[in-house]
Amino acid sequence: MGSLLPLDASILVVDDETFALKMAVRILNSLGYTCIATASDGHQALQTIQANEQPFELVLCDLNMPQMDGVELMHKLLEIGFEGGLVLISGEDERILDTALGHVLTQNLNVLGAIAKPILPEALDRMLCRYRRKVEQRQYRPETSLQLEELRAGIAGSPDSHPVLVFQPKIEIRTGKVSGVETLARWHHAERGLLGPGAFIPLAEDSGLIDELTQLIYRQAVEQTAQWHRQGIYLATSVNISVNSFSTPGFAEFLVSTAEEVGVHPAYLILEATETQVMENAFNCTEILMRLRMKKFGLSIDDFGTGNASLSQLMKIPFSEMKIDRCFINRASSNDSARAIVETSVALAKRLRMSIVAEGAETREDWDLVEEVGCDYLQGFYCGKPMHNGELMAYIAQWSGPH
Repeated sequence: MGSLLPLDASILVVDDETFALKMAVRILNSLGYTCIATASDGHQALQTIQANEQPFELVLCDLNMPQMDGVELMHKLLEIGFEGGLVLISGEDERILDTALGHVLTQNLNVLGAIAKPILPEALDRMLCRYRRKVEQRQYRPETSLQLEELRAGIAGSPDSHPVLVFQPKIEIRTGKVSGVETLARWHHAERGLLGPGAFIPLAEDSGLIDELTQLIYRQAVEQTAQWHRQGIYLATSVNISVNSFSTPGFAEFLVSTAEEVGVHPAYLILEATETQVMENAFNCTEILMRLRMKKFGLSIDDFGTGNASLSQLMKIPFSEMKIDRCFINRASSNDSARAIVETSVALAKRLRMSIVAEGAETREDWDLVEEVGCDYLQGFYCGKPMHNGELMAYIAQWSGPH
């Protein structure tokens, strides 16, 4: 197959078993890698990472180690801002390995996957082939927060520092056509370039400016949707909304009046909220969400499977769409537990008459699986990255279905 990790990449292998450590190094050498360091426990691994002049591009980490296990090491790597790829390896039974992988995948880490011991060269090579896709998906610079003054100025309309929209295509699996987009906010900074949401969303929430920022992003998204419709391109547009905003006095009315003013029917607008947020605020926002659904807005529960939704709560909130989280979609074609979660989520959504979006698809195998289990839409780098409007129009013109 041939790994996509550069052969001169610095790799750290962490395992308390000497034989397993040597075997991993031998396999990496056989695949062409020579810049390999080793550590026999988590503490030594952290010291090696922090002392190394060049950052490690990959860490292979045993799950079960004394003093500091692999999961704890992952948390420590998160704390020190490690940005390389991570692979879990373990001799534990498959269920424990799946559970550990599922846990670390919900963290903000570049986790490529997990391999059971004894490691096979083919399994490790397949895992390393995921590395370049992860690197290529970093589309903006490290997310050091904006200054509060920059955030305020951007919301007020500063030309030097302000939010911009990018759009990720959503493909209808049955027809293979582009049916909609998810609107994603980025931040244009005159000196730092294009910044991701981590640079401004937490600051907006902490400073009480999240409603103003959300209104600005929503209006821009609706105006862009209207422009597409005037061009005869009838895309449905999803916009991420903080659940806390729904309960802000006048916010729901703003959503409705903006759509009416701009001239976009609410049926073409989907309001997305994450599962965790919804379940924490279900009591405060249920009636408001119900009224928005009666106005024909779509309501989407995002990142499904990572929170604590119960069946009774899902029944009380009139969602029209379920988005299955990428950490399950990425693994479902090769992992029975992840596939079971996807299949169960699809069955639940169908019983509740919700459409189903598979998020984070990266390969043809992902497409084939979600088509087989009955998902309605697919969103992910396999079909298209988030892109500016001009790129999106060119993409739609040349898109001819899965390749």
